[in-house]
Amino acid sequence: MSQAPETSRWPVVTPTRVVIAVCLLAPFVAMMWVGSYAKTDPVFIGIPFFYWYQMLWVLISASLTVIAYKLWQRDQRDQRARTTAKDGAGR
Repeated sequence: MSQAPETSRWPVVTPTRVVIAVCLLAPFVAMMWVGSYAKTDPVFIGIPFFYWYQMLWVLISASLTVIAYKLWQRDQRDQRARTTAKDGAGR
């Protein structure tokens, strides 16, 4: 009886996946830490800091999400290549 290849129950933690997690968590940390931006100064074109800081994080969050998505695509492509190479070498 042939034995099935052993598979991991947990996802593999790679440096790329750590960077993805940081990209996705940074906006949450920045917005949850209200004390860091709950002030009116400095004013930017007449808009208090409290408001323009949050609007800036909308742009930053979108950029970080795109970066995380591109890194995830690359990680999945690399993982498929490793799996294909491993399966081909075992035959």
